[in-house]
Amino acid sequence: ILIFSYVGFFSDIEAFLIKNAKFKVCLQASPTNKNLLLEDCNPESGFQDWSWQGNSLVNRGTQSCLSVSGADRVQTSVCASTGYTSWDCSNSLLSPLGTSQGYLVANRKGVTLSDLRGLKAQWQDAEDRSVCEKKTEHNSYFPAALTSPQVHEHTADNATLPLGMDQQQLEELLWFFRREDPSTWNYSVLALSLATLILGLLLLIINIVRNRKRKILMNTEALQTVPQAELDAKQALLPVQEYNPAEPQKQEPVSQDQRPGEVMVQWKDGTITSLYTDISEEAI
Repeated sequence: ILIFSYVGFFSDIEAFLIKNAKFKVCLQASPTNKNLLLEDCNPESGFQDWSWQGNSLVNRGTQSCLSVSGADRVQTSVCASTGYTSWDCSNSLLSPLGTSQGYLVANRKGVTLSDLRGLKAQWQDAEDRSVCEKKTEHNSYFPAALTSPQVHEHTADNATLPLGMDQQQLEELLWFFRREDPSTWNYSVLALSLATLILGLLLLIINIVRNRKRKILMNTEALQTVPQAELDAKQALLPVQEYNPAEPQKQEPVSQDQRPGEVMVQWKDGTITSLYTDISEEAI
């Protein structure tokens, strides 16, 4: 179960003094009870610091809201209570939202509700600006839950949050403002990047190997094609002799001086002689 307080959740929202335009004193929450006091303005006092949270005026010192009790009594109460804690602000006049009980008016004894609209009913900040301007400035902040840790024991099971929010809406706000550890996501992205890099390198290597095999195959086919082309060219240059089986081939006539078995040699000068010369028995 989560508890949100003014100091913890709205620490970044600027607080301001609520000063009466007539008496020049500031609205202060009592630290001991729910009463409201009019004291000399002291910017250092947390009990005089107020801030707009939606339509509620929250005191930083007591972490309680300005509320209406009874017909004309104004006090502080727990912001998660069911009392009137919402205020309408117009022309420096504060009036309970949704009722017709008049305006917040300062007097010698403190503050009350009245139909007067003079300086006693006008409220300013320390720079004499209307407190309604502060409400306009704080409208840019995201409305959020505000509970007091003093009543957590009574409202833990069925907490009623201010500004009309329930527990489910509060959980949605927590989800909206969640902060997660991004380490898991960062590691996942890094692993995915490495896997993509490895896959890209693998595809590049496969493509290079295939290109090399394709080039080797093309070179082999080219080498096999060149000898066949050369052979065809040589055959085209050789004269083709016509062969007719009906006509017998003509043989050169054997010289009358040439005997069977004799080997004849033709010399370079054109003379023809026998390789072996017969020698008579007498010469031997």
